[in-house]
Amino acid sequence: MNVRDQQIPKMAVNLLFIIPISLLLLSSKGLAHEEVDLGRFPIVVSTWPFVDAVRVAWRVVDDGLSAVDAVVEGCSACEDLRCDGTVGPGGSPDENGETTLDALVMNGATMEVGAVAAIRYVKYGIRAARLVMQHTQHTMLVGEKASTFAISMGLPGPTNLSSPESLEKWTKWKEKGCEPNFWKDVSPSNGCGPYHAKRSIGFGEVTCPKGLEGSEINRHNHDTIAMAVIDKMGHIAVGTSTNGATFKIPGRVGDGPIAGSSAYADDEVGACGATGDGDIMMRFLPCYQVVESMRLGLEPKIAAEDAISRIARKYPNFVGAVFAINKTGEHAGACHGWTFQYSVRSCDMDDVEVYTVLPLTSIAHRSWTALG
Repeated sequence: MNVRDQQIPKMAVNLLFIIPISLLLLSSKGLAHEEVDLGRFPIVVSTWPFVDAVRVAWRVVDDGLSAVDAVVEGCSACEDLRCDGTVGPGGSPDENGETTLDALVMNGATMEVGAVAAIRYVKYGIRAARLVMQHTQHTMLVGEKASTFAISMGLPGPTNLSSPESLEKWTKWKEKGCEPNFWKDVSPSNGCGPYHAKRSIGFGEVTCPKGLEGSEINRHNHDTIAMAVIDKMGHIAVGTSTNGATFKIPGRVGDGPIAGSSAYADDEVGACGATGDGDIMMRFLPCYQVVESMRLGLEPKIAAEDAISRIARKYPNFVGAVFAINKTGEHAGACHGWTFQYSVRSCDMDDVEVYTVLPLTSIAHRSWTALG
């Protein structure tokens, strides 16, 4: 018997072991074909205590409009309110002092996505994202061309997205020598640019991440509103909006407009929203991971903890959070590096309620990679 002949029985045994488990998960726990009680809806979930934005979304969906309508109106309200200074115009200046926006909307019934990234001169990123979904066959438009598109489709503009507060923050940062910043392995290592590579990176070499030394990542400088809505028909949508990381390198796009990273929705399963260090989180697509884990039968709490733990095992110092909601309305959150809060409004509540989630510890990290 040759080596190949010896491998066939082993492969067969593995398949005999894997297939029944997969079928068991999909049939006994999977959500794709589970009956849903529509009387439990609508429901709105959002990152952080963005209570006013959730109230707006709730009024829209409770009036019988769609989940997509609700997330757009809810995120637009947050843009108007400049939630935490990290959503909408007037916050998070880049290295040049300019504020730009990233946004996304996803329809979990059709799996359509519209997104804009690094959009300038248009203060409603989420509305621009919806226009991309409604009027193009694309998924994302970026930069000044995204602005031109949005204005041509009827959004107000061009508008200066900076504010006195954002410009003052930028001026003080410049006075401190442009520190902290997002550059690494460049010259000058201290002070403002222009920056140049210290040396050529050889084939196979890697550099160690510098991070924002001396600056804590928190919800006031590195945040997103991510919102999920289940409407009265049981359809699910998600939306996000952010003005990105404070003092980012111009042109930077975070996880906000990336489907599967900042948010993801599928009517057959549920939805997820994320917030935190988008440069790290987008490498793992945590919201796609959450939804697919729930598809396999994991409850929202375990699915959320698993997605966060996968990132923390590779980046022990990362800061981020997700919320998860399945299609029956069960919700939970998980976080690492900070205490996270998310807001919920449902039929059995008189008003928005805020849930607090404590960060996972190394002991509490769970590994469900056998299912992922």
